[in-house]
Amino acid sequence: MSQRSERRGIHVDQSELLCKKGCGYYGNAAWQGLCSKCWREEYQRARQKQIQEDWALAEKLQREEEAAYASSHGSQSQSPAQPSQSQSSLAPFSKFEEKKTNEKTRKVTTVKKFFSPSSRTAPKKVSEKDRGDEERERGEKFQGRRESHGETLLRDLKGIFTQNWEMSSTTEALVSRLRESHEGKSHSPSFTRQPSLETDRVSREFVDFLKNLQKPGRDIHKQSRGFIESMANKKDLGADELSECVQDFYQNMSDRLMSHFKGSSEKVERVMDQVEKYIMTRLYKSVFCPETTDDEKKDLATQHRIRALHWVTIQMLCVPVDEEIPEVADNVVKAITDIIEMDSKRVPRDKLACITSCSKHIFNAIKVTKKEPASADDFLPTLIYIVLKANPPRLQSNIQYITRFCNPSRLMTGEDGYYFTNLCCAVAFIEKLDAQSLNLSPEDFERYMSGQVSPRRQDDADSWTHPSSSVNPLISQLHHNLDMLSTLEKRQQQVLDGALILQTELNEWQDSVTQEVQEILEKFPLEIKPRASAIDAENVENDRLPPPLQPQVFAG
Repeated sequence: MSQRSERRGIHVDQSELLCKKGCGYYGNAAWQGLCSKCWREEYQRARQKQIQEDWALAEKLQREEEAAYASSHGSQSQSPAQPSQSQSSLAPFSKFEEKKTNEKTRKVTTVKKFFSPSSRTAPKKVSEKDRGDEERERGEKFQGRRESHGETLLRDLKGIFTQNWEMSSTTEALVSRLRESHEGKSHSPSFTRQPSLETDRVSREFVDFLKNLQKPGRDIHKQSRGFIESMANKKDLGADELSECVQDFYQNMSDRLMSHFKGSSEKVERVMDQVEKYIMTRLYKSVFCPETTDDEKKDLATQHRIRALHWVTIQMLCVPVDEEIPEVADNVVKAITDIIEMDSKRVPRDKLACITSCSKHIFNAIKVTKKEPASADDFLPTLIYIVLKANPPRLQSNIQYITRFCNPSRLMTGEDGYYFTNLCCAVAFIEKLDAQSLNLSPEDFERYMSGQVSPRRQDDADSWTHPSSSVNPLISQLHHNLDMLSTLEKRQQQVLDGALILQTELNEWQDSVTQEVQEILEKFPLEIKPRASAIDAENVENDRLPPPLQPQVFAG
């Protein structure tokens, strides 16, 4: 089988990584193959179209209500002397009004969610003092109902689009309206939570960095703090709306810095990195994997998928890596560590740095194995293999977090954008991996996925006894460890045998020494002579002798 046919399920043309609009930047599967710039343009265009459709629907409903009211009012004026007929005509109109109200409530949910004030004035009730004039009372009720359902909604829409249309984007108009409607609400607990040690450290580093910029630094700090405080009023927004707010802030801040630094992109990028670090560290707990998304569900699905693919080997993916080489094995371990460590970072840029570090270790492993620089065709299968071995926690949530809140310039160009795009391709490949991608038959693929058999059991007996390069490296390592254990067992037995021999020799030597000492004692017996007595020991009359003379001192 040729090398090309082996790679048919994994090979990805590098042109497929670029934006589908042809702008030259890297695309992203989360953005339907578009770069962040083109995706935002498409998103804004679709959102503007939806708002216009909702506005047109509201106007249409108002016209229908006005026509229905005019028709009913005309029939009432033509026959004032027939109250019973007028009352009978009110019933179908009431049903018509109720039907239109339900239809409007169902179709204009988006408009009411974003634009309706939090407190709505109730329709004016007609006084019941004069119960005699029944026709006038019902006419006023119809008039009040028509204004509350039709003109009130249209008036709110017109007020929104005439007052806030001058803002820089539709997102800012929506956010401004939401801020006005939720002024009386308390802040989100996630924003009032006590800051962590990491948040305090990042805040101090941000202030120290801005001190070097003097006046612009004070303005940047003020705008950043104001933006974080304003996000407390946007807890009801979805993940896409929060992403739009953050991206708009990035764009506005970048434009201001570009005009201040007179086009110095390096200084602007350095400042924007610090701004991103400060903002996203403060907002991390409220915007990472929000409850309004299905990121957590995707995380679990991806983890279960990777666990089900535990049987995939290096040979199936055509990975040009030999883990028998110590340096290669070390790079593989480091790559796995980096991709797992991504989940512990808070800043999108730091998460991208983990992906970049992982990718560089992969390139080093391929280079050492092939003894030549790695190619893009070698990199993607190896990245897929690393992801399968690591099974990173909350992989989908981290990818979505980077996509939504990272500085877009990093994702569109540079090595960070290239490696991140390849990671998205690797995850997409794992989700769609099938028998053809691994050069297997559908029957074998299903058996492996169900756990009925394992591809490792298909090797012949010789492969188990003498593992070759076609066997999984884990099996080779297992056999190597078994050989070492067998060798150690033999050496241990040799040591035990030597200890027994030494103990026997010591016992024999002890017996021989004891025998020699006994023979010497028998040949040369030991004679003990009596103890010598004192000179006058035999003098029995010594007790009659006078006491010895004592020296005396005379005073002269």
